[in-house]
Amino acid sequence: MTMNDQRLENIIAALLRTGVALALSIVLIGGGKLIIERGRAPVDRSMFVGEPAELESLAGIVALAARGDACGLIQAGVLVLTATPIARVAFSIVAFALERDRLYVVISFAVLAMLIIGFF
Repeated sequence: MTMNDQRLENIIAALLRTGVALALSIVLIGGGKLIIERGRAPVDRSMFVGEPAELESLAGIVALAARGDACGLIQAGVLVLTATPIARVAFSIVAFALERDRLYVVISFAVLAMLIIGFF
């Protein structure tokens, strides 16, 4: 199966638009929920209170977001936004492999490895 350049660009553009829209939706839901839950709560600035320890790991963020926690949802939206360009590179690897373009597969794998190392 070969993919022409225009079709490849259209698919990648749709992937990026979908990722950004999904991330925005998740962050807006979390932000709205946070305002509803804590919008009028008094703020005590005399003592620093950090976020829950669960927000320090990917599994914790997913668990909080699945429970509908506002901060977990916001963090999950940021993760989706961050993962969007990573998904683009992964898709490019598949597309280049289908075109049997070994050079670009290798280059894309190197870029993907750098993105994943930078992510963690």
